[in-house]
Amino acid sequence: MNQPRMPALFLGHGSPMNVLEENHYTLSWRGLGSRLPRPSAILAISAHWYTDGTAVTAMAQPRTIHDFGGFPDALYQTEYPAPGSPALAKQVADILSPLPVRLDQQWGLDHGSWGVLIKLYPEADIPVVQLSLDRRQPATYHFELGRKLAVLREQGVMIVASGNVVHNLRAASWQAEAPAYPWAQGFNQYVHDNLNWQGEAGQHPLVNYLQHPGAALSNPTPEHYLPLLYVLGACQADENAAVVVDGIEMASLSMLSVQVG
Repeated sequence: MNQPRMPALFLGHGSPMNVLEENHYTLSWRGLGSRLPRPSAILAISAHWYTDGTAVTAMAQPRTIHDFGGFPDALYQTEYPAPGSPALAKQVADILSPLPVRLDQQWGLDHGSWGVLIKLYPEADIPVVQLSLDRRQPATYHFELGRKLAVLREQGVMIVASGNVVHNLRAASWQAEAPAYPWAQGFNQYVHDNLNWQGEAGQHPLVNYLQHPGAALSNPTPEHYLPLLYVLGACQADENAAVVVDGIEMASLSMLSVQVG
């Protein structure tokens, strides 16, 4: 029997406190984990591993990285002991060849990856490898890597990318239920409206996202936006991208989550 093509997900991870809390965002992630086909392994792509060059975790037991500060002790005590997969890491490197991909033995799983996976698959019993984002490369590069990595979906591997399409913490409001800034709402809607854009990849509005007047304020740095491009790149001609959940927190933090397949 043919193996089903695995979905590809982009999850707006938001605050690390989502690990401890239950809200309509985390409940939507839990719902995905319960209804989607169970993957044999997961390729995680997180905003929080932003490197010079491209790397993939290649250890058998990746550590849980608590890469945040000023949160309750319970968050630092939370572990996500999913196994790694050196074989999958090597396969990722082979797929991306001749691009040099470093087989990393140091990093592990940062909160951009385990913080959402702990809701999707709380038993932490599915092997996970994490791919870094090369800070030196333009948006088109990340989209093209997603296209190359799409083959993994046919082999039981789920791609789970994590970031936020609007991420400006300097502008964040700490007032309860603060309304979204117009530029944040406008850019978030721009992403929403162009998820299923049809045309030449080089002209994709979400690859060329900096053309939007709200892009610079919505993404003062690109690392939280770029993971979305891997999922859009992995989308096949017979598929659509669907919004799983949406919303803007703290006036400038988009929780938009997207499912392909």
